[in-house]
Amino acid sequence: MQIIEVKDKNSVKEFHKVAHQIYKNDQNWVAPLEALEDGTFDPTKNEFFKHGDGTRWILRDDQGNTIGRIGAFINENKAYTFQQPTGGCGFFECIDSQEAADLLFNTAKNWLAQRGMEAMDGPINFGENLINWGLLVKGFMQQGFGMPYNKPYYLHLFENYGFKVYFEQYSYHLNHKEPFPERFWKISEWVAKKPDFRFEHVRFDNIEKYIQDFVKIYELAWARHDNHQTVDLDDIRGMMKVAKLIAEEEFIWFAYYKDEPVLLFGMIPDWNQILKKLNGKTNFWSLLKFIWYRKIRTITRTRILLMGVVPKFQGTGLESAVFWHLDKVMQRKLWYNEVELSWVGDFNPKMVSIYTSVGSIPAKTHYTMRYLFNREAPFERAPMLMKDLRANREEKASATEN
Repeated sequence: MQIIEVKDKNSVKEFHKVAHQIYKNDQNWVAPLEALEDGTFDPTKNEFFKHGDGTRWILRDDQGNTIGRIGAFINENKAYTFQQPTGGCGFFECIDSQEAADLLFNTAKNWLAQRGMEAMDGPINFGENLINWGLLVKGFMQQGFGMPYNKPYYLHLFENYGFKVYFEQYSYHLNHKEPFPERFWKISEWVAKKPDFRFEHVRFDNIEKYIQDFVKIYELAWARHDNHQTVDLDDIRGMMKVAKLIAEEEFIWFAYYKDEPVLLFGMIPDWNQILKKLNGKTNFWSLLKFIWYRKIRTITRTRILLMGVVPKFQGTGLESAVFWHLDKVMQRKLWYNEVELSWVGDFNPKMVSIYTSVGSIPAKTHYTMRYLFNREAPFERAPMLMKDLRANREEKASATEN
């Protein structure tokens, strides 16, 4: 077998071709846009190259057939926030061969180790964790846009190599045609109409304002989480550029308390319902198809990407209130009949309870897995919730002992 770094047009074509070969008869798989995958590894298109590095490889067997692929990357803003400096691998595709998978994993591991990493997460993305993050282990159906799909045997390839589950990711489905619980609506409407709170959806012609509001909320809502890193404005600007392409203004909401941003909410249409028909291509005919299928309202599902509330206002009902406002939008867009809430980690039971409170049902589970290069080092799963919550527990335990 031969590992080849993707450097030219032919190897790029093989990188994409191997996925089509593996999922040839799998009706659940949606071919990702090749241009988006290539952009991940292009320093002129991916802002994460400003504070990181990444590359990719293909694997050929002894007969010259392409049988696997993998990418490896380092986000330096985050890599050193863990106990071991941690990089990532992703875009993994492979035939059902442990020997082939091990060669791919070893290639990624060695590349990361040469750059000072001591652990490897996978399968993940060289970018935000909203897209292409995790290994599907339950719910082998057509995934929503940005949610990874893979063969069931991939779990064994990862586990047999030595990866362990770092955290679990849950996705929920909500039938928008079924009414929310009455108690939920009463609370949400009461909060939504309180005079000190203001809700508004994004307007892309004033995007810089919302970028600044995003940063304020992010720094407060996620700063207490383990492995928090200071947000990079260029990363957020890059994310907003993508949002302008894949989202609708009325699907991205902010809440303000006395004009200070305190909540953000983001949702997108499930573009996979159209991309399924394009086979990963972005040529002229694909564009015409895309326009046509969008015009006839092929998309009937949305996906909630993120929701964050600053700690001071968590538990006040803001999360419910944004659904009250969003419902007014969805009543005008009746072709959408299902919402996917994805994803939420097992380390965040508070958000799990919010998703279940609206009547959604668990539909899919992905794993983010971690491999420690030092095989003798103790493995720890992702810590629960926030640092201050653990500190409160420790204080209570100490008080009980005394």
